[in-house]
Amino acid sequence: MKLAILDRDGTINVDSDEFVKSPDEWLPLPGALEAIAKLNHAGWRVVVATNQSGLGRGLFDMAALNAMHAKMHKLLAAAGGRIDAVFFCPHAPDEGCACRKPAPGLFEQIGERFGIELAGVPTVGDSLRDLQAGVAAGCEPHVVLTGKAAVYRGQASLPPQFPVGTWVHQDLLAFATFVIQREAAAKVAVAG
Repeated sequence: MKLAILDRDGTINVDSDEFVKSPDEWLPLPGALEAIAKLNHAGWRVVVATNQSGLGRGLFDMAALNAMHAKMHKLLAAAGGRIDAVFFCPHAPDEGCACRKPAPGLFEQIGERFGIELAGVPTVGDSLRDLQAGVAAGCEPHVVLTGKAAVYRGQASLPPQFPVGTWVHQDLLAFATFVIQREAAAKVAVAG
């Protein structure tokens, strides 16, 4: 199974320091929905792993989160794509859970649900903690220079605390193009 694990806020949709609290505030980043559709059409399953501490902080409720995800799924369907599952941490930062990134709990849940080892599975996010969580579960780290990571645009390299071997992409569409082309090149190399 070809699986990609994506962060949500700042990776798929516009992030906010005030939290994304309603469907009206959930706005896709340019090219993000097309990127997911492109992955789907190339045979990839896409799963979201997202911290949603706004639940634990009382900023929105499950009905609002479900409505945001319904909007995401509807817009994706219109773009010809889909997300197979959304895994989220509902806890506030001080609750000490095992699922809030940078802890790998969400990734472990994904591996269990899909019955696969996550070694080498690409994970994409816009923050250090997204990548730390994925790497702790064995995933291959990819950062997109959108959301929180937009501050690194134009820099020669990422700060040293990022995992060694982190791939850098301008946005989610660039990531999708990269992994699809890399897969095609690997098939050519094996056939050759």
